[in-house]
Amino acid sequence: MKAWEMQPGKAGLTQSDRPEPQPGFGQVLIKMRAASLNSRDLLLIKGADSFQPQSPLIPLSDGVGEIVAVGEGVTRVKAGDRVASIFMQKWLEGQLSPEKAQSVLGGAYDGVLAEYVTLHEDGVVRVPDHLSDEEAATLPCSAVTAWHALIAEGKIKPGETVLVLGTGGVSLFALQFAKLMGARVIATSSSDAKLERVRQWGASDGINYQTTPNWGDRIKELTNGIGVDHIVEVGGAGTLNQSLHAVRMGGSISLIGVLSGTSGEITTASILLNQIRVQGIYVGSREMFEAMNRAIALHQLKPIVDRVFPFAEVPEALAYLESGKHFGKIAIRV
Repeated sequence: MKAWEMQPGKAGLTQSDRPEPQPGFGQVLIKMRAASLNSRDLLLIKGADSFQPQSPLIPLSDGVGEIVAVGEGVTRVKAGDRVASIFMQKWLEGQLSPEKAQSVLGGAYDGVLAEYVTLHEDGVVRVPDHLSDEEAATLPCSAVTAWHALIAEGKIKPGETVLVLGTGGVSLFALQFAKLMGARVIATSSSDAKLERVRQWGASDGINYQTTPNWGDRIKELTNGIGVDHIVEVGGAGTLNQSLHAVRMGGSISLIGVLSGTSGEITTASILLNQIRVQGIYVGSREMFEAMNRAIALHQLKPIVDRVFPFAEVPEALAYLESGKHFGKIAIRV
């Protein structure tokens, strides 16, 4: 079997031979069909900041394939099922714990960028039939994160207003889920062309944060001075102060990403005086994933996939992710 492995201290990937795995008790053997990229994968492969994985390591957390063999004791799934990996293999339901948080694919555990992957039956979910393999492969991290933020935790309601930052995977899934719930969506981007595309996908307004650096003021204008009900905050320290200005009194901010930095000065007085709820969101549980899949199947929702790369072009796919030119998700065909 061929698998892509990270090399110590290098951003690139090389191939190596490994014996074909066999499922043990409670395990399933999956013939992978597609995988997708997240910003976390790039940070981990480059060893940036605090992302220092074990080595060698098969990267990527998000993938879809067909179960081709099952081990003794498997009852949740069967051979022939098309399944996706869950991000944290031990977070099945309930609250996150340190043990669950340490069970991440493509980090603590080998990931899914391989021809065959062996996982415990508890660590997979069936995916909606109407999705292509590449579309289904985008669900485990970005989609579940957006669902957790807006539906499981945020409990958004029809008529509320949601702000999404940028046009990456989490933000565009948040746009789609918010529209399903009857909410208004405002989006930011550094590209007017991307803002036009988010309007086509249902956003009521778009703000170019390069030409409008104080975009919190513009949000207040668009909401009659009130602010938005919920913000999907993927920027981190570099954008959080603007988000605190843009959210309404008593509103919520789902803190998800660190694209603009991991530390900085934050106007904590705004959180106190305006009773703002800032909630950290770290992907989600299998229970959330399965609830989300039911909604996706019911509404025949289609993930937004920017581009699909062949397995042999993983380095090019990672370079494309790093360029920031993508709109939505980047997939790998295995």
